[in-house]
Amino acid sequence: MSTDPDRTAERERMVDTIRALFRATARETGLATLPPAVAEAMRKTPRHAFVPDLEQVFAYADTPLPIGMGQTISQPYIVALMTALLEVGPGDKVLEVGTGCGYQTAVLAELGVQVYSVEVVQPLAAAAAERLAGLGHQNVEVRHGDGYGGWPEQAPFDGILVTAAAPRVPMTLVKQLRTGANLVLPVVRGGGQVLCVLRKQADGGVERRDVLPVAFVPMVPGVR
Repeated sequence: MSTDPDRTAERERMVDTIRALFRATARETGLATLPPAVAEAMRKTPRHAFVPDLEQVFAYADTPLPIGMGQTISQPYIVALMTALLEVGPGDKVLEVGTGCGYQTAVLAELGVQVYSVEVVQPLAAAAAERLAGLGHQNVEVRHGDGYGGWPEQAPFDGILVTAAAPRVPMTLVKQLRTGANLVLPVVRGGGQVLCVLRKQADGGVERRDVLPVAFVPMVPGVR
């Protein structure tokens, strides 16, 4: 029988790896240090609870993993980086597009933000909502829908995070940001993808910064 059933030591090693990767990529990201609040959220969130049984041995490896239905759970470093780039904290309201298994959602919830998460694949949305509730996250709402449309009745948001690669920046989401807030998302560029941060300006436009090459599943319009 395991002497660490909650896998706390594995999470601590995962956070150490993420810290090292933040240092290694500081020139590209502008973030040399893993923010303490994000580190604590990663430490508290049991990634193994979001990973299929066949992938349990790899639950705390710094790698994406399949979760079924052609979707993946993101690499822990990328989850931490996107969370840090969002620049949100307790009391803020965040829109997440692409709930997936709910891991990124749970990390955001651990920061004390109110998360509104939209997932286009209905079985994933239902399973994630049940999993997050089971873990006690009361500051999360998940619904099945088209992420391109966002969640207009809850706008404006203090941050928007997209976990699938968009062919272009969805202006519908930009409109749902409050002034000064960040939209963090992967965008298709040429034959690859780049992680972008867009900060909304007072005139409604955005200031864009490209961060790192990434690889995400494509963003799918329309409800399936």
